Amino acid sequence: MTEKHLVGITETVLRDAHQSLLATRMPFEDMKDILPVLDQAGYASLECWGGATFDACIRFLNEDPWERLRNIKALAPNTPLQMLLRGQNLLGYRHYADDVVDKFVEKAAANGIDIFRIFDALNDMRNTKQSVEAVKRTGKEAQVAIAFTTSPVHTDEYYVGLAKEIEGMGADSLCIKDMAGILTPQRGYSLIKSIKEAVSIPVIVHTHATSGVSQMTLLKVVEAGADRIDTAISPLSEGTSQPATESLVIALEELGYQTTVDHEKLDLIAEHFRKMRDKYLAEDLINPKMLTADPRALIYQVPGGMLSNLSSQLKQAGLAEKYDEVLAEVPRVRKDLGYPPLVTPLSQMVGTQATMNIATGERYKMVSNEVRSYLVGKYGKSPVAIDEMFRRSIMGDEKVIDYRPADDLEAEFGKLTLEIGDLAKSEEDVLIYALFPEVGKNFLMKRNQPEESVVKVTAYI
Repeated sequence: MTEKHLVGITETVLRDAHQSLLATRMPFEDMKDILPVLDQAGYASLECWGGATFDACIRFLNEDPWERLRNIKALAPNTPLQMLLRGQNLLGYRHYADDVVDKFVEKAAANGIDIFRIFDALNDMRNTKQSVEAVKRTGKEAQVAIAFTTSPVHTDEYYVGLAKEIEGMGADSLCIKDMAGILTPQRGYSLIKSIKEAVSIPVIVHTHATSGVSQMTLLKVVEAGADRIDTAISPLSEGTSQPATESLVIALEELGYQTTVDHEKLDLIAEHFRKMRDKYLAEDLINPKMLTADPRALIYQVPGGMLSNLSSQLKQAGLAEKYDEVLAEVPRVRKDLGYPPLVTPLSQMVGTQATMNIATGERYKMVSNEVRSYLVGKYGKSPVAIDEMFRRSIMGDEKVIDYRPADDLEAEFGKLTLEIGDLAKSEEDVLIYALFPEVGKNFLMKRNQPEESVVKVTAYI
């Protein structure tokens, strides 16, 4: 693309920026005053919900995630609100029946979400199909994301094939989602150029600054024709977050690209979140190490977060001296499993199995239940077919499912409604329970407890 086109900017400070830097602990109170300014800043969208925010609201912040969404919409009514949805997993950690997926999407749209970014960890598009169809019924934007990774099979041609499949599903846009921050500038350019030549829907790029190349990468993907990019306002940018909004906007405009972002509004937004960042640092919510680049992600092709998790787990197990051996075992396990992207839950699965292989001194002497389920197709289809002899050495003659895992699930929303009973005051409450049965139920019980009785009991004690 030679002409200098309009580039949309998606701001991540309300979701992925704080999820990446402070474990999703930003309460609504810390964003509410700046929301009207964010709404007037000219962003293409505000990513503000989904990912881990739903879980964090009920588990740590004692906030109703649905009320949080409605409040954000009330204070930012003009800018499209965006969420991250893990396909058939929704925002939980298992596959849900189709009726739960449909109900969740319906309620998310009704409460304020305009753009649904939908992905599956294995890039098995069967696991995104129900979500896409549900979003299309609401009239909102169905944006399907491809989890970016590198391996001998993850070529530009491989990703172009996925992009064509996504367009064929009826998606309104697609996103290259580089959760590990390993998309380099030249690879980003060739990848986006190839995809733009193959599909006609808008292409968005999401990356992380983990490895230190993200600013350069975003400039190159725009040069290749990317329609939108994700950035984070500077005080909560860089490190494991996204590259800084202001820096990218200035660089793009100097190169002749157009944006609709208001620089003065960005200054006000940055000033607000600078105070928040200082508060989070004082409260030890942000580890200063998270604010710097970790180029090892590029050397080992392993996400920075996975490196730190491995190191921590090995120390706890008294195996710190085995770090280099485990790190070398990770790509071997990943190859055995058909080169899955190293994203949740697959990164944990591969890391744990690599640790077991080294700790026991014998590869696959012990195999986690998650890997066993994966090997018989219960997470979906692996990017590359798994060697049959390898599979049989672990699973014997157990049958491999060759269909969408959720096809085994019966409708469950009605059953869940009966289970939670009077604790649920709305279908949104039922969905809180559906996604997080134990934590959600405790949240609803605490929320429904009359304040007067709490005061009386406290006074009596």
